[in-house]
Amino acid sequence: IMQNKNLTRVCAGLGCLLLVLTAACKKEEQQEANPMAMMATPEVVVYQAQEQMILPQVELPGRTSAFRVAEVRPQVNGILQKRLFTEGSEVKAGQVLYQIDPAIYKATMESAQARVSQATAVEYSARQKAARYRSLVQTKAVSAQEQVEMEAAWKQAQAEIASAKAALETARINLEYTKVKAPISGRIGRSMVTEGALMTAQQPNALAVIQQLDPLYVDVNQPADDMLALQAKMGGKRADGDSEPTKIQVLLADGSEHGAAGTLEFSDVSVDQGTGTVTVRGTVPNPDRSLLPGMFIRARLTSPTEEPALLVPQSAVQRTPRGEQMLMLVNQASKSEVRLIQTGRNYGQQVLVTSGLKAGERVIVDGLQKV
Repeated sequence: IMQNKNLTRVCAGLGCLLLVLTAACKKEEQQEANPMAMMATPEVVVYQAQEQMILPQVELPGRTSAFRVAEVRPQVNGILQKRLFTEGSEVKAGQVLYQIDPAIYKATMESAQARVSQATAVEYSARQKAARYRSLVQTKAVSAQEQVEMEAAWKQAQAEIASAKAALETARINLEYTKVKAPISGRIGRSMVTEGALMTAQQPNALAVIQQLDPLYVDVNQPADDMLALQAKMGGKRADGDSEPTKIQVLLADGSEHGAAGTLEFSDVSVDQGTGTVTVRGTVPNPDRSLLPGMFIRARLTSPTEEPALLVPQSAVQRTPRGEQMLMLVNQASKSEVRLIQTGRNYGQQVLVTSGLKAGERVIVDGLQKV
């Protein structure tokens, strides 16, 4: 009985050993079949931060306004006969927009022409008499006083001609004013009057408004406290010493650039007491008229001179649980290190680091999950 018990224990032990060896062989086979299950050596990709020359840029909110605005008003009285433009269309300077009834002004001009002819006839008679009196006074046929009076009558006739011609020119101008013309080229808005309306010279209400939309003004507001820093960053000179204007680019709602860049014109000379801001104005081309006056936009101001800056790939910038921007660095001991930073705007696939990073430091840009 004792021998049977020992044999049973030996068999049980051999069975357990066989199960362990079988499991180990299966595990080894699975690992050989799936190499990815084996622990890999952690690897990361680093980027050594170096200074690069960039053109400083600032993005500010702004608003568009028309380059020129003209209100169309009549300069003579009368009844409006025709409107000669399409609302919302482009008009040229000098184009006739409205026609006022010209009948009265034509009659006035014809009357003025008749007065010129009458004054010319009177002057002719006075000139002939003055010439005759000059010879008669030599023979004592007329007195010297009579000759002087005749010379004065001739000069008065000449003045009457000048006065009549001035009245004729005034009548001609008033007749021309019955054609209400566009003072500037641009896009005209809706008409405020219709045919049959009574026009009054220099009336306060405009007939229509014309706005020049190409180029277009862009007004951006900058806090007065930041104005000096902006001027220092945006001011620059070319290599030949001449001043070069700062470029201004309009950004659309999706962040894309609108058309070609314009130039910065000037900054206001006073601070708005209500908002504490200074207005900076630039002009941008608007050939397709897609920008309209009064639109809120973002404007990117680009300095004409380069300066050194640190740029890192956007993929390297992470955020802490508190929302702070950070980078993962590889320090001199080849260990990872967290560094809080401040960033500026993006330059393509890179972002400007304004503080928290030094040139030469190694930034982890790929493999952050393996740190």
